Amino acid sequence: MDVLQAIQLRREITRFKPDPIPSEVLEQLTQAMYYSPTGKNLPSREFILVTDPAMLAQLTPATPYMKWLEQSAAAYVILGHPGESKYWLQDATLAGGYLWLAAVSLGLGAAWGAIYHSEDSDESSRRENFIREKLAIPPELRVVAIIGLGYPAVQPPAKEMYPLERVFHKGIYKEN
Repeated sequence: MDVLQAIQLRREITRFKPDPIPSEVLEQLTQAMYYSPTGKNLPSREFILVTDPAMLAQLTPATPYMKWLEQSAAAYVILGHPGESKYWLQDATLAGGYLWLAAVSLGLGAAWGAIYHSEDSDESSRRENFIREKLAIPPELRVVAIIGLGYPAVQPPAKEMYPLERVFHKGIYKEN
């Protein structure tokens, strides 16, 4: 599958089959994140792979929107390192996007659990500290997201998109 196909087929999958993900597939996903770009090629993001079902269940209450994590076969916790780069958030987010597209290309489904909350620092602290405590994450790292993975139990249909012209401008910005 090429990248454009993976982009077009990507859906948020919140129901997974109980099948485990082979270690060689997890290694490919790890490589996808590792090779994602970072500002000045700095190690501004780190990753934790979680495959233990008991730990996945323990991480689920970090937000009210991650019930799907209990069904996931694996999850990657994506961390940002503000001490390494001012682009830590962008770099961590890019890594998550690469992971998601690689997962789709390998026949997996994924769901994004936002832990870092830029508009509500109290909520962000609560979510991050919850995950930080469970996974022994040092305080200098920010917990950006958890991406749950597994084989899709259901493949949702494509969402109806708004017209491309609503969001794409050529040359200059034009009101629609």
